[in-house]
Amino acid sequence: MLQVRGLAIDVVARRVLSDASFTVAAGDKVGLVGRNGVGKTSLLKVLAGENDAAGGVVLRRGTLGYVPQNPRPRAEAAQTALSHILSGRGLDRAAARLAELHRQLEHDHSPATIESYSEAEERYRLDGGYSSESDARRIAGGLGLRLDRVDLPLSVLSGGERRRVELARVLFADPEVLLLDEPTNHLDSDAKSWLMDFLRDYRGSVIVVSHDLGLLDSSITRVLHIDAGRLIEYRGTYSQYQAARRLEEKRLTSLAQRQESEIKRLSLLAEVMRRQTAKRAKQAHSIFTRVDRLKAQRVIAPRRERKVKITFPEPPHSGRIVLHANGLAKGYGGPVVFRDVTFEVERHERLLVMGLNGAGKTSLLRILAGQSEPNSGLFRLGHGVSLGYYAQEHEGIRPGIPVLQHMREQSDAEERVLRALLGMFNLTGDIARQDAGTLSGGEKTKLALAQLVAGRHNLLLLDEPTNNLDPPSRTGVARALAEWPGTMVIVSHDPEFVEALHPGRVLFMPEGRLDYWEEDLLDVVSMA
Repeated sequence: MLQVRGLAIDVVARRVLSDASFTVAAGDKVGLVGRNGVGKTSLLKVLAGENDAAGGVVLRRGTLGYVPQNPRPRAEAAQTALSHILSGRGLDRAAARLAELHRQLEHDHSPATIESYSEAEERYRLDGGYSSESDARRIAGGLGLRLDRVDLPLSVLSGGERRRVELARVLFADPEVLLLDEPTNHLDSDAKSWLMDFLRDYRGSVIVVSHDLGLLDSSITRVLHIDAGRLIEYRGTYSQYQAARRLEEKRLTSLAQRQESEIKRLSLLAEVMRRQTAKRAKQAHSIFTRVDRLKAQRVIAPRRERKVKITFPEPPHSGRIVLHANGLAKGYGGPVVFRDVTFEVERHERLLVMGLNGAGKTSLLRILAGQSEPNSGLFRLGHGVSLGYYAQEHEGIRPGIPVLQHMREQSDAEERVLRALLGMFNLTGDIARQDAGTLSGGEKTKLALAQLVAGRHNLLLLDEPTNNLDPPSRTGVARALAEWPGTMVIVSHDPEFVEALHPGRVLFMPEGRLDYWEEDLLDVVSMA
């Protein structure tokens, strides 16, 4: 259970939430919604105890599990995915102890060793260790982690697989309060469906931030909406919230307009009367007092969702062959992720990279971007090629460096030009001077995309560029890239985004097979 009273949250010097109060009781399923940058992630961090509030009280009762936007398992390199998931209930140490005693028992049959093993085995059984392993594997499989990967060390898993492992660990821990920040990012459609069912049936309470409307609609019973520093609560599903929100916005807009008209009418009347007789001037004073009361009581009309209008500049000319890869292979100390991947990308082409989780899509883009070395094979860029890379992990966005400095590293344009580019992504005002490490996930995505615009590249490597974006921003980015005539290599689980880009060919990983794009493949984009 969570009780929040008078909560205030600051991000850098900016107040993002004021006087927020709410209670999350056992069994409540709460959706936390709002535009990118309004403070959703900051609120979850405060509720999880990771950040301090600027004011107010948070009371936590019961166990709590928190999955941030980009979870990174903190574990020893040799620890397997299974043992890390089991650590959610502290069973990893018990399993390791049992395995060690079993090894001793193979060459030491003394009564003391037998007794130690028997006691450890009995304790492990009573704690549900044996049944818990199957539960852990079931959760991992439901989240899209292939069963043959569960017993591998974490160090050899891809970034997407490690995120699934961390989400599985927290779900396996079965906390009484579950805080989830964009849990469907990087999940395919089957894993999303499984997670929806899991959350719907979950016995504990849940607070979830997600731009996945299907997840919100099927799994929650309440919505907390953050806008302009205020938190407003709505009862019901996400669809019911949307309907109620539209009615509320219409009512508030109408009321704000009536109040503003009355304030203007009375102010004009008082101003005219003030210049007339002493009696009328006295009456004017009373009217001004009434105007002041109206101003103090007036409501603020809801801000309209600002459309994101993005334009990528005309790309510089390049040779006909933009990218050539020959015999690329990659592994991380375990089984090889892919081998003998060979392909070419021509000018203006849009190549979609598809494959199941762990098939090496991100690894391939990291190699092409010069962020990682292949185990074998080579690649080269064509004549006049300028490469821009969007990394789904936002590796290029460094804490401690201001947003504007990140833009200056991509372009020598004047500050007003760079600010205008940031403004296209609704990164306005003081955000330009803000530490980039303090941005929300959606704001980091927008900054990384703004850097691509500033760089004036003609080849873009895009690894899940719509993750973390609110719907208007996602639509704006898709429209801008669809109109851009440059060359793209794309990884995405977002069918609407892929459809907007109209890729010409598909590279299927890990086999490296090339084929022409067919509209029928849209049905499997979210699964690959």
